[in-house]
Amino acid sequence: MKEKHMPEEEERELDFFSKYLSVWVAVCILVGTAIGYLFPGFADALGGIEIANVSIPVAFVLLVMMYPIMLKINFEEILNVEANLKPLLLTLIVNWAIKPFTMAFVAWLFMRMIFEALIPADLQAQYIAGMILLGLAPCTAMVLVWTYLARANINYALIQVSVNDLIILVLFAPLGKFLLGVTTDFPVPLMTIFFSVLFYVAIPLGLAVLTRQVVIRKKGITWFEDRLIRKIQWVTPAGLLITLILIFIFQGDNIINYPLHILLIAIPLVLQTYLIFGIGYAGAKYLKIPYREAAPSTFIGASNFFELAVAVALILFGMESGAALATVVGVLVEVPVMLSLVKIMEKNREKFRF
Repeated sequence: MKEKHMPEEEERELDFFSKYLSVWVAVCILVGTAIGYLFPGFADALGGIEIANVSIPVAFVLLVMMYPIMLKINFEEILNVEANLKPLLLTLIVNWAIKPFTMAFVAWLFMRMIFEALIPADLQAQYIAGMILLGLAPCTAMVLVWTYLARANINYALIQVSVNDLIILVLFAPLGKFLLGVTTDFPVPLMTIFFSVLFYVAIPLGLAVLTRQVVIRKKGITWFEDRLIRKIQWVTPAGLLITLILIFIFQGDNIINYPLHILLIAIPLVLQTYLIFGIGYAGAKYLKIPYREAAPSTFIGASNFFELAVAVALILFGMESGAALATVVGVLVEVPVMLSLVKIMEKNREKFRF
């Protein structure tokens, strides 16, 4: 199938928040660490607000944060994908048959072998766990941003995101238990991971689907997208920043005692991102997928659903854990790395005209 030659569009840019996401994450690290270090009593009081080792403030913020993300997903589009299945199949193979396992191997290789002398053994295992959780969570919201910047097919990206969110409900827990069990010594209850995904994905997803149906029926799709989505989309970035500050209130000791560890975690995460992008890129060329669908097919695996990874790390390991720190480092490197991949796809656009 030949791609239609689209008229060249003007250069697209990130919104102000997304463009400087790494800066905001760095600020949250500093603010949270300072609060935790200077006001240890506040951290203790905040940590006491929990049920079954789950921080109620963090759980509430994360749950609310997920809702606007899920509102953008349109499962009705899945019915229109039969005529163009190759990009979706490529995405599913990369995200679920390749990415979790390469992430587990890369994390183990760097933490247990290459950086063994630089990181205490107990933290090695925790960092591996956090990186595995990132590898198990293919991107949801941000892939739409990368697809938009690459001037590719956002409607098809929505289909890929929708299908991946359904698969997360089924595969995240068993793959997580298996990979965490193979690479670390942590006893991870399967049901704990399952209920984490149920709470942070299924509940906001169900509410979002219900909202879409009711609002679109009463107000129409234009009002839904131009008014409701735009009005509440600030909730997700605000919730993310609040969550990061809360995490680093409890991560103060780790940051102060092991500042080098952020860099050591970032290195394998960046390499893994380029590796998965390269696999998706090669697969798209081999399958002769046109650029407008090839771009989101490469982005969705390379990028991460870091909101979910952070949430599950907090549930399983706690806010003071190295696992939580590793997932947050994933947020820190996300924007600069993914912007570089957008540029790579744009420069090679002509190679995907079949």
